[in-house]
Amino acid sequence: MTTQNQPIKVAFVCLGNICRSPMAEAVFKKVVQDNDLSDCFSEITSFGTAAYHTGETPDHRTVRVCKERNVPINHRAQKISADHFNHFDYIICMDNANLHTLKSRNPGNSKAVVQLFGHWKEDSLVSEEVNDPYYGGVDGFEACYQQCYHFSQVFIKRELD
Repeated sequence: MTTQNQPIKVAFVCLGNICRSPMAEAVFKKVVQDNDLSDCFSEITSFGTAAYHTGETPDHRTVRVCKERNVPINHRAQKISADHFNHFDYIICMDNANLHTLKSRNPGNSKAVVQLFGHWKEDSLVSEEVNDPYYGGVDGFEACYQQCYHFSQVFIKRELD
């Protein structure tokens, strides 16, 4: 789906914008590129609902997992604002807590579809929520990658067909 034949603008959101959402951004960009769909998107970025890490680069474990899979990642943490709800077509978050936060900050009558990334899943073995791996080991980042890859593929299949 493109918005009135315009390229799509997508924003991924987690709490601090250093683990899950920058990984989702990077993986989604790679899936778009690998499927030769770059013309369908004008913007793919990520944000946090909090400003804890504004200006910081992604967590070293996020970077490591992406680089091991040849997924380029280049991002600085930023906080989502009310203006973004009318700028982006999709604001996609990682868990229900951030979904609740986004819905409470939505200024109303916005154009953005605000949804869990897990809304775009087809594998019953994949959790709908992407858990925050920050306080755990690399396994949580591996799981995050697998979810982001799966959800990205399903998003493209459903929204661009």
